Amino acid sequence: IVGGEAAGAIQKINAWGFKVTVEEMELLAKNMGETSLFARTGGAPSLAVGMANIFGKAFGTNLLAMWYHFAIMFEAIFILTTLDAGTRVGRFMLQDMIGNIYPKFGQTSWMPSIILSSAIVVSCWGYFLYIGVIDPNGGVNILWPLFGIANQMLAAIALSVGTGILIKSNKLKYAWVTGLPLIWLMIVTTTAAYQKIFSQDIRIGFIAAARDLSEKINVGLIEDSKISITYQLIFNQKLDAFITLFLLIILWTVVVDMLRISFFKKN
Repeated sequence: IVGGEAAGAIQKINAWGFKVTVEEMELLAKNMGETSLFARTGGAPSLAVGMANIFGKAFGTNLLAMWYHFAIMFEAIFILTTLDAGTRVGRFMLQDMIGNIYPKFGQTSWMPSIILSSAIVVSCWGYFLYIGVIDPNGGVNILWPLFGIANQMLAAIALSVGTGILIKSNKLKYAWVTGLPLIWLMIVTTTAAYQKIFSQDIRIGFIAAARDLSEKINVGLIEDSKISITYQLIFNQKLDAFITLFLLIILWTVVVDMLRISFFKKN
């Protein structure tokens, strides 16, 4: 977005309202043990610089480079372990679902089932990495909203399970411990998901962004060389809207079913 040339990048950053100079960025890069902090992949270096500065203020600025690379390592390990756990869980769920139709596929020890289900799950999250790479506006614009919504919805599902266990264990007086955070997360995630799907602001709503790109193609504002990738971006925005709606439906299904089992189903 800002480019790899220092002067041009600084000009764009200053235009956004963040005052910084080339000399400051060069000094910052030197303190972090890097030759340059421009045109780095993703937002990992930006987050790492911020974390390094926080640790530096707490423990001294002599170890800024160490804290910076520690943060980079932390981010990499977090991403890898999340992908590993997510792939395993997704594989087990896929095997279980298909196993209802083809029982042998549900055997978690059957190697063809393991390979095929793992390949399907990896291709699914791999596609989102791909669309993040080709997005000219930066992949974080596509990936981060879904990550945030999915993460908070997962927390709400966990709180829902905990609340249900407390109620079924005849410990209703303690249910507020998980119940109140659950209510808050339900409100926040539902509101955020609704805004990401239906907001008319193209900077927020997936559908609005897709519609805006379609209109730009129709009126000829998109260069011929970029039309194909623009159609891909339109599809990606609609896909994100569908996945967000799907996650929202899952969340409410789990919560409603928890309430049904807790209060309306005997034993």
